[in-house]
Amino acid sequence: MSIHGNLMLDAESLYTELLKGVRSMLTPSTRLVGITSGGAWLATRLQKDLGLEGEAGSISSAMHRDDFAQRGLADGGQTKLPFEVNGAHLIVLDDVLYTGRTIRAVLNELFDYGRPAHVQLAVLVDRGGRELPIEAQFAAARVALPATQSLALTKDENGQFNFSVESE
Repeated sequence: MSIHGNLMLDAESLYTELLKGVRSMLTPSTRLVGITSGGAWLATRLQKDLGLEGEAGSISSAMHRDDFAQRGLADGGQTKLPFEVNGAHLIVLDDVLYTGRTIRAVLNELFDYGRPAHVQLAVLVDRGGRELPIEAQFAAARVALPATQSLALTKDENGQFNFSVESE
């Protein structure tokens, strides 16, 4: 559980809500794709908890970011899509939705691999502050944070999720 000022987020409780939300979005052909790193952790755990066949995909936004010159490949993960993207129904997962710029970059990366039939977005937390017209079909929580703070998902050695709130 993360406590910062009046903000109290229990990442494991939010994960339970995300599990319910993603379950309601599933079709027989749904594939999960998590954005590195927090979204990939979520996708891997959801894949198992939902009893889905195969392996969840992971996708990096690094190569398509509009701030690539400043950030480079510091994103920490590479895209791995162990299934056919063309015609697939995909649920993209992320830990925190903020400006929408990461999602825009991920969509560009995704279309480098093919043309999915349908793409939906599910997140643990939507913190508002959108700069682009991007909306999650499911968010386990919606919170407001000042632009000077960031919210990040962490995972301990037992695979339990927690949030950290950091001031910039």
